[in-house]
Amino acid sequence: MISNIPTSAGLEEKNRNINTMNDSSYFIVAGIVFFASVLIIYIFRYGGKKKIAIPSALTDELMGEVLEQRVGFYRHLPADEQQTFLKRVRYFLEHTKISAEKGAVVTDEDKILIAASATIPLFHFKLWVYRNLTEVLVYPDYFDQRFSTANEERNVAGMVGSGALNSKMILSQQALRNGFLNLSAGNTAIHEFVHLIDKADGEVDGVPEYLIPKSLIEPWIKEMHKTIREIRSGESDIREYAGTNEAEFFAVVSEYFFKKPALLKEDHPKLYRMLDHIYGVSDKP
Repeated sequence: MISNIPTSAGLEEKNRNINTMNDSSYFIVAGIVFFASVLIIYIFRYGGKKKIAIPSALTDELMGEVLEQRVGFYRHLPADEQQTFLKRVRYFLEHTKISAEKGAVVTDEDKILIAASATIPLFHFKLWVYRNLTEVLVYPDYFDQRFSTANEERNVAGMVGSGALNSKMILSQQALRNGFLNLSAGNTAIHEFVHLIDKADGEVDGVPEYLIPKSLIEPWIKEMHKTIREIRSGESDIREYAGTNEAEFFAVVSEYFFKKPALLKEDHPKLYRMLDHIYGVSDKP
């Protein structure tokens, strides 16, 4: 009986076929992993938020007018980026509930300013929404730690909720409006949205790990602690509240960065460069 004995050439061809199949399998698996990763990121950042019907009065024209008049960050953007900013303001309003509390009367302009405050810190990141926020509660004025607006010693302008108020933010309407006045040094609404960005990695610690490049984490922590020591010892012109802890430092200097960038760059160039890199404005730390 004669059997077919494979030649060396036949063996080489068989091995090539096997290698080709292995290469194909590798690319298929790699493609599936890549697609799954993109899908997870998309779901984490964009998915799962139900669309909210916003009033017909909130037209793009009205939003553009308010942004042009009240939001310096928007005014300084090129025309094409203003359109992108406008779309993201609308997206926020369509996916985040804004509720009046304690007798507040929330105007369309208030809603636009809240949405602008949310958009500003993340404007240079295309794939991001606030997955840890479902509702913004607007109080008419400052409140205290028990959420009372009647206490004469009330001094809270904004707060990111926890416990029963998890996924909610509370803003003083007065502080919201004051934050967009030209004479104001800070912006409470931006401050609170920065806390949400900081909180996205599970800890409110002044190190926004979802944004900050890995190579910048250690230098940022060193500069943050150095500046906090200077604030506490009265050797810095940065607002004293920034010395409370790392989370408040990050929120306060972020207000500074978005509200008075030229002044921050002049007075604190190293902090400015780091924040510029953290918020994706520049590619260089």
